[in-house]
Amino acid sequence: MSGTRFTPINLKNLSLLIENDNLIDWMPACDDFTSIRGARMTSRSTSHSDLIAATALDVRAAIRSGAYTGHTAGLAAGKLQCNLAILPERFALDFLRFCQRNPKPCPIVGVGDTGEASLPTLGRDIDIRTDVSKYRVFRNGTLSEEVTDISDVWADDLVTVALGCSFTFENALLRNDIPVRHIEKGLNVPMYRTNIDLVPAGRFGGKMVVTMRPIPQAQVAQAYEISRRFPQAHGAPIAKGDPAQIGIADLSQPDWGDAVEVRSGEVPVYWACGVTPQNVLLDAGLPICITHSPGHMLIADVAEDAETTILKTPKTTN
Repeated sequence: MSGTRFTPINLKNLSLLIENDNLIDWMPACDDFTSIRGARMTSRSTSHSDLIAATALDVRAAIRSGAYTGHTAGLAAGKLQCNLAILPERFALDFLRFCQRNPKPCPIVGVGDTGEASLPTLGRDIDIRTDVSKYRVFRNGTLSEEVTDISDVWADDLVTVALGCSFTFENALLRNDIPVRHIEKGLNVPMYRTNIDLVPAGRFGGKMVVTMRPIPQAQVAQAYEISRRFPQAHGAPIAKGDPAQIGIADLSQPDWGDAVEVRSGEVPVYWACGVTPQNVLLDAGLPICITHSPGHMLIADVAEDAETTILKTPKTTN
């Protein structure tokens, strides 16, 4: 069987197919989900609760082995979480310009070398092809497949851009006794399209996506102040209160993620979201681009409160 590559399909991938039934409302067409390539063999699955106290290295190991395919909210407390955009080099400069012009939804925290799957400034052992629990592969502006491993679609001209994620500052909110409802409930954060225009660059442009967290009225100012300390994770909120002011019709119907209750005495607070560049890449109609699946982030070794997102190289002794 020389030259033949066998890709096993396990229960993890069956659950992946089931989950994708929920994507039909925003996918360009249900027939666009065409493959579950990228399966990884694992002897057992790992739950979110199993990983709550795990290190970033251990979470990535569970993901790389295929044992964990869930969302990463609340995992590896104290470490930077990253959104991903992987695209051909010939489009990368315009995309980086776009991110620089829209730092709230697209804060750049790392850029890989062309064709390299490593991101040494974010983690010493990162393999971007395997270390995210779910990826989305887009071809010519259409969602082609959702997979747990992109080794089969990796190419020598691809560039990885890592962008900050609001999951990073959630740990700081929790440390200050500010509730984070989706973490309390074990859900993914709710995400919504808005009417907020982005600053275009080349073929990249569109509208901002936001996340929403219900915050007790008395703690809203504190939530602003805490998240403002994390500019590389979207920083302070962009709005609060009435969702209609930013073009959201119904908070109970998020475009991605899971709806959460806004209780009496709470205010819906909105932060810029790293799903924004996914929409922008989709609209750009690139021949191929790869992103994380919403809520399924790359977890770095960089501390969430680091002055820069460049991982320090340990000193060696002779």
